[in-house]
Amino acid sequence: MIELEGVPELIDPVMVAAFEGWNDAGDAASTAVAHLEREWKGEVFAALDAEDYYDFQVNRPTVWMDAGVRKITWPTTRLSVVRVGGDKPRDLVLVRGIEPSMRWRSFCNELLGFAHELGVELVVVLGALLGDTPHTRPVPISGTTSDPDLARRMDLEETKYEGPTGIVGVLQEACTHAGVPAVSLWAAVPHYVSQPPNPKATLALLNRLEDLIDVRIPLGELPEDARAWQVGVDQLAAEDSEVAEYVQTLEEARDTAELPEASGEAIAREFERYLRRRDGSGPTGPAGHATAEGGDGPPGAPYLRDNPSGRTRPPRPPKAGGSDDEDPAED
Repeated sequence: MIELEGVPELIDPVMVAAFEGWNDAGDAASTAVAHLEREWKGEVFAALDAEDYYDFQVNRPTVWMDAGVRKITWPTTRLSVVRVGGDKPRDLVLVRGIEPSMRWRSFCNELLGFAHELGVELVVVLGALLGDTPHTRPVPISGTTSDPDLARRMDLEETKYEGPTGIVGVLQEACTHAGVPAVSLWAAVPHYVSQPPNPKATLALLNRLEDLIDVRIPLGELPEDARAWQVGVDQLAAEDSEVAEYVQTLEEARDTAELPEASGEAIAREFERYLRRRDGSGPTGPAGHATAEGGDGPPGAPYLRDNPSGRTRPPRPPKAGGSDDEDPAED
């Protein structure tokens, strides 16, 4: 049963969802929704029953102390509501949790029940996958939908993907079959620096979400965190000549592929975002991951970063023509 007591009538509500796990390389997507909750002080109004959807040997509960009393937090998916102020106020229904272990169809139906009761007009699901993208370039963000009309109206790709999928793909298709407009936004995370956090990918997702739903998102310290992350990866990658050469190869491939776009719509979008922020008064109000071909990324991929307990060396790139145990993938 869906209980929505205490939730006010919403204004042009959009549901924004992200799930930890296979669809969340570098924790970029779940961190983006957590950022929205924190900046807009979201209030949780519902949580799905963990017993219905999670294997607690895979996603274990945690024990904590509250005024000397031991309590347990169960892994689940929670919903909160935030109101975005401004000239055109609107509400966001934020969904953040863990990819369920079982009963995915029931899980999606329960979320769609909330969407229906709240009058949600659009569902946006955030995801992040591992890809052959250099950390030195802007994070590629792809927006996809199964609805041809929505693809034309919102300048999105109509998805043609076939292969393994996660809860992001399943929820998007459930929305489509239920007649709820749905979009997924994907950030590509460098496979050689895949471990969380990845503030640069989180920032890119939020920028694209801002454009998509026409709201001004307060970014807080994310831009500075993203710059610091890139500087740290630069320094560590430079310590290994093979990694430096590999990154340069990725840069050249990326620059060649995107040369036409660099003089067109991409620059226009960035300039429009710059003008919006300049004219405003400042900000308001455990498994593998999906990869560029659909399956799990390389297990145990190291994260290049400064660490209080010492620095981790960058991984060596695969040798050209050599054997490679990786099973590259995409979603």
